[in-house]
Amino acid sequence: MKSLSVIAILALLLVLPGVSFAEDAPANVKKLAPLLMAYGEKPAIIKAVINQNAEKLSLKVIKKRDAKWRATSGVNDFIKSLLENNAAKELLKIEKSKPYFIEIFLMDNQGANVAMTNKTGDYWQGDEAKWQESYKGGVGALHVGKVEFDESVQAYLVQVSVPVMDNGKAIGAITLGINLDELGD
Repeated sequence: MKSLSVIAILALLLVLPGVSFAEDAPANVKKLAPLLMAYGEKPAIIKAVINQNAEKLSLKVIKKRDAKWRATSGVNDFIKSLLENNAAKELLKIEKSKPYFIEIFLMDNQGANVAMTNKTGDYWQGDEAKWQESYKGGVGALHVGKVEFDESVQAYLVQVSVPVMDNGKAIGAITLGINLDELGD
């Protein structure tokens, strides 16, 4: 198991156009950027986001769903539908494709969840940097969050978010949790 100090030593201090890195993101995460960005162009992912965006959910409805989500300790029918839809199946294939993926979730053009591999802590991600920086007002960008220790898996993780692109425009975003201990150097 790598210590955080080794990971911190490898921290990026780069500023690249269309990319935002937290100051403690390791260099080996940067190498994944092309692979991760390609996930936002998968047809099943794009279709799911287009379908949810077409519902034109109001922020009031999204926040109401978010409150109910946060109050639900287990998995209700709505949450289950986001864990089992076609996009969730595609996300699960992605998660299983690499040992370092720990959790993946898909968001629409307002930051509301569309699909996921594990239940997220909340339904609405639109008020968080992972969505704001990757959706980027419809322009799209790669965003790498801060390295954090996750008690549930006893490992250092970083969330990387990429835009879902359709015809050159960001229509949503995907966040991928990466286990840095599994990623290696």
